[in-house]
Amino acid sequence: MDLSLLTWGDGGWGDEMVLGALMTLAVAVCSYALGIVIGSGFAAMKLSHLAPLRWLADLYTTVIRGIPELLIIYLVFFGGGAVLRTVAKGLFGYGDYVDLPIFVTGMVCIGLSAGAYATEVIRGAVLAVPRGQIEAARAVGMRKGLRFRRILVPQVARYALPGLGNVWQLTLKETSLISVIGLVEIMRQAAVGAGSTKEPFTFYITAFVLYLGLASISNRGFLRAEGWANRGVRSA
Repeated sequence: MDLSLLTWGDGGWGDEMVLGALMTLAVAVCSYALGIVIGSGFAAMKLSHLAPLRWLADLYTTVIRGIPELLIIYLVFFGGGAVLRTVAKGLFGYGDYVDLPIFVTGMVCIGLSAGAYATEVIRGAVLAVPRGQIEAARAVGMRKGLRFRRILVPQVARYALPGLGNVWQLTLKETSLISVIGLVEIMRQAAVGAGSTKEPFTFYITAFVLYLGLASISNRGFLRAEGWANRGVRSA
């Protein structure tokens, strides 16, 4: 292992690997936020009294969790551009080449995957909220919007945090897959460095350390968030 390859500046690859880590973090954060939004929507559909909404949500979670994430990336990467070009030509008469930006493609792909897992986490958290608290709030005349803000959301967030922490770790790892479409994140940069220097062990060990560092820091952050959310809650 040649650590001199990881120096900062023109003579080393240290700054490139750090930039790759920042790109990984950017994709992970955006994908995770998108996944939470998607998961919240589909969790609401799964808890709906309307059967078609429940069926649609079940179809989404079954399909997304049942196929490899790499296949999702290929489908969105090749299919998304084709759909975009068809819409551009049909609606605006624009016949030139149009494609999704690579960052957006990666974010959408990972976000779709994260959303499927977040759906089940959020649905389970909603079901874990004691019904008696909702009924008590309704009995004292609390409006639906107020019950949602003051009773449901805080409790759901507390119950969902451990599961959403796992979804974040999964999202962080899945960002490595988008290297196949050319986005220069940790794995892509490690592969480029390994190919250029013929020192693959050095760069893949560096990638290992960077992923482990990001995972450890974020895990500590979620533990702190759980502690904050559970303040004042009596343990059994």
